[in-house]
Amino acid sequence: MHISAVGLGTIVLLMLLFLQVPVFASLLAGSVVYFSLTPNIPTQIIAQRFIAGIESIPLLAIPFFICAGVFMNYSGVTRRVMDFCEIVTGRMTGGLAQVNVLLSTLMGGLSGSNLADAAMQAKMLVPEMEKKGFSKEFSSVVTASSAIITPLIPPGIAMIIYGSIANVSIGRLFIAGIGPGLLLCVSMMILVTIISKKRGYMPTRTTSVKPAEFLSVLRSAALPLFLPVIIIGGIRLGIFTPTEAGSVAIVYSLILGVVYREMKFSHIISGIKETITGTASIMLIVGAASAFAWILTRERIPQQATELIVNMISNKYIFLMAVNLFLIIVGMFIEGNAAMIVLVPLLAPVATTYGINEIQFAMIFIFNMAIGCLTPPMGTLMFVTCGITKCKIKSFIREAIPFYILLFICLMLLTFVPAFSVGIVNLIY
Repeated sequence: MHISAVGLGTIVLLMLLFLQVPVFASLLAGSVVYFSLTPNIPTQIIAQRFIAGIESIPLLAIPFFICAGVFMNYSGVTRRVMDFCEIVTGRMTGGLAQVNVLLSTLMGGLSGSNLADAAMQAKMLVPEMEKKGFSKEFSSVVTASSAIITPLIPPGIAMIIYGSIANVSIGRLFIAGIGPGLLLCVSMMILVTIISKKRGYMPTRTTSVKPAEFLSVLRSAALPLFLPVIIIGGIRLGIFTPTEAGSVAIVYSLILGVVYREMKFSHIISGIKETITGTASIMLIVGAASAFAWILTRERIPQQATELIVNMISNKYIFLMAVNLFLIIVGMFIEGNAAMIVLVPLLAPVATTYGINEIQFAMIFIFNMAIGCLTPPMGTLMFVTCGITKCKIKSFIREAIPFYILLFICLMLLTFVPAFSVGIVNLIY
């Protein structure tokens, strides 16, 4: 009875996801089916597990960093960082497309949300790119693809959720994300250069940057660019925890609002509202996924999966390739945070059995989930960007093929070259 109840609950979950029912509602529906078909289990456990799932101290960092990111936008930080990116990449082939990639990398250390980053750049940069002669499809793809960097650069929200589930140091995950983030940034800028040369997309400026001009722009952007240093340095030196770092980021963003004299009281109220809605959407998924994860644990699915995989696969690299393939497929259909809460308890213990470094596996997992945000049919980054830029999904997918290939190459480097994931962590710790 129990096995059939789990199976039926999973089928209901997948069907509702395919029908584009909200993720948290799909997860709760699958849990309700299980409890309805399983005798001697009080149904109120669903509510208990839902609440227990979001009563995690590390998860407090999520509303803090969301709020800090929103306040950063209102305080004029985004425009100053964009001006800095334009100075740095102005003479590179591809001009504004290079600005797009570098801005996502730098804003990853400020906002932590890939959807917020994609939406912001789709509104700010894509119209300017089209005026400069870039196609709508290419502009949209660069915007959505570069937003994948955001959850990899600390303080990514995905790292906070992964660390709280797998009991891995969030501070170490923050530092580990720098390697994959920079790898993706550099490789994406190289790809943008190659495509831009073929299509004749010109640099935004032909003259060299004067030292005085560079220093002026750098001075304007220096304070916001210093935030990731404060966060990582503070965590490493033990001044504050990753959770407390979020509150530090909020205070810092408010200080910048005062320094730049652009944030008004109405912006603070709007920022708090955006923080509440953004946090609520994430926490609903976290709570619902926690209830479903409890079901899987009760039925010993993780243990059975571990035994099955270990008996079938003897080599850790074959295991990692199988995991990559599985997670890419899962990421096409299931929202990343929900997939993480359900699958990390299943896969992380197996990875440990193979002797895979827990930080490296975390980065591989998060990178796979990031790729899922860009791939059809459920790619949230794709839909958010196209919804703003009015790019057709079919044209977007066709234009994105070189970027899909690039992401696969970067994933293989993370899989087979641990230094990209743990090199900086080992250096600092």
